[in-house]
Amino acid sequence: MFETIINKLIYLPGILIALTFHEYAHAKVANLLGDPTPKLQGRVTLNPLAHIDIIGFVALLLVGFGWGKPVEINGSYFKNFKRDEILVSSAGVTMNLFLALVFAGSIKLISISGSAFFVGTLAGNLIIEMLWATVWINIILMVFNLIPVPPLDGFNIVAELTHLRQKGFYYQVYEKGPIILLIMILFNLTDKIIGPAANYLLEGIIKIYY
Repeated sequence: MFETIINKLIYLPGILIALTFHEYAHAKVANLLGDPTPKLQGRVTLNPLAHIDIIGFVALLLVGFGWGKPVEINGSYFKNFKRDEILVSSAGVTMNLFLALVFAGSIKLISISGSAFFVGTLAGNLIIEMLWATVWINIILMVFNLIPVPPLDGFNIVAELTHLRQKGFYYQVYEKGPIILLIMILFNLTDKIIGPAANYLLEGIIKIYY
């Protein structure tokens, strides 16, 4: 029981970082593209309290994948709706990939430094574990959000690339998205998608530094 709690605590900083920066990226890019909605709602911030969805946070902590509080945008402010919608939708997952690379790189730098603090000390080992957990959580959040099921980012990207928004059944699919996603989770379909893709990305990142 104690070991389980410690393991969850190791992942806690990574979850806060991954969710916060993911949603911040959506808000920041939308704001840069002319939509004031995220800024007016206080979402262009790195304060975790502005971005954490409690259910998504607990899900990520307990079952390994989850979500933050969705950033509301108003596409009528965009100069090029299709392009800007894709940029905003892809901002979160791009940020997660960037963070995974940064934290993996920091582990490599620690390894190169040969610091005595990180060699054989409990505190040092704990920090390294937290850094690897942060890499993994960012990869998981990235892959999960790229699943093309509404309201995930992957669906919005696919919808714009394929002009799905102009199709009559678009809104019917969008409304049923959460149910589809729930069914996928219950039947472990998300695990079958996320697991192999996340492991492939992790191996790729490790090869970059090692």
